[in-house]
Amino acid sequence: MTIDIANIRQLEIRLHGRPIGNITRLASDQHVFGFDEAYLVDEDRDTLSLSFKRRGGGLLETTRTVRQRLPEFFSNLLPEGHLRQYIAEKVGVHADREFALLAYLGQDLPGAITAVPVGDDGSTSTGADPGTADADADEGALRFSLAGVQLKFSAVMEANGGLTIPADGIGGKWIVKLPSNTYPSVPENEYAMMELARAVGIEVPDISLVPIDSIKGLPAPAANMEGRALIVRRFDRAAEGGLVHIEDFAQVFSIFPSEKYRHRSYANIAAVIAAECGSGAAEDFFRRIVFTTFIGNGDMHLKNWSLIYRDRKIPSLAPAYDYVATLPYIPGDSHGLSFGKSKDLHTITRDQVRRFADTAGLAPAPLWSIVEEAIETIPVAWKTHEPRAALSGQLDDAIDQHIGAVAIAIGSQS
Repeated sequence: MTIDIANIRQLEIRLHGRPIGNITRLASDQHVFGFDEAYLVDEDRDTLSLSFKRRGGGLLETTRTVRQRLPEFFSNLLPEGHLRQYIAEKVGVHADREFALLAYLGQDLPGAITAVPVGDDGSTSTGADPGTADADADEGALRFSLAGVQLKFSAVMEANGGLTIPADGIGGKWIVKLPSNTYPSVPENEYAMMELARAVGIEVPDISLVPIDSIKGLPAPAANMEGRALIVRRFDRAAEGGLVHIEDFAQVFSIFPSEKYRHRSYANIAAVIAAECGSGAAEDFFRRIVFTTFIGNGDMHLKNWSLIYRDRKIPSLAPAYDYVATLPYIPGDSHGLSFGKSKDLHTITRDQVRRFADTAGLAPAPLWSIVEEAIETIPVAWKTHEPRAALSGQLDDAIDQHIGAVAIAIGSQS
């Protein structure tokens, strides 16, 4: 059965394949989400999101309607920027019409969520399958997986980096990050920073640099580009092909994607992690903030931090992602969110750490020990870091100078 996506009125929301609720499109393009009663009363239910968690236990039964956009948790499942625009053109709706976009993309969303269109007779259909791979691609090859969306690649390059697209192949699900027309060597930059994070003990997913011409099914302008793309293995997809649930902190805090740089601080994130995952996980999160300061990464907004539900119920801190040294491209760039009432990427002060600790409900002494450890480990790891070879001399020099300057600025306080 095929359902006309533009005319559907209801989406059945499934978590790990189990129906848990519905999003209904009302008059005047209003949308409301409601849980199924069976999911509400199931004390052994899988967790959808901390945003629906009551302080005293149980689930919030929201009835608030949202115009045009979907409720915040579901709005954050959709792509942003130019990829959203071209998907909207494929569906034949405005890019703000999120209900239709969710219906179209509902079989390949982040985490373990699927959204299934419901017909007038109550029947469900998988509808369009945006995750279908190129049937002509070589077995095992990396394949652009958003079939049917004809991207005019030269027109859709994001201002702050290359286009990010999904791909299948070489043993799993991947995110492919293509080069930028504006900033040089962004894939190489992210590869070097992610591998540096791994070298100093931060959990990151499998990554690799691959020739662009090795990715099958790209639109011709993209396929003809020279250079390499970064591929990142999706940690919300299990090795055996199953779904692993995740949520980012825009979802946790019920904040729309357009507000991802506002309303919350790093300490607010840390407080949630400490409460839900323990102080050790919160300290691990803090270690990642320190790392982003050392590399000069100013783009760690709410959507660039996530929780993962490996056992379907209890969250833990997800692997790190989207580590790029932004300062070489944007002199004067600052933290994406407030860090101890500061956004300065050039140092970390004791007062800053104390303010962060007070807000997060953590002890400041262990946090400062993490800062001191970073002074010893990050510059040393960077000095012998083999992925630096992929960077241009100018980019390498800028990152090198920043890491050294941050270490000196912090060390002067000891």
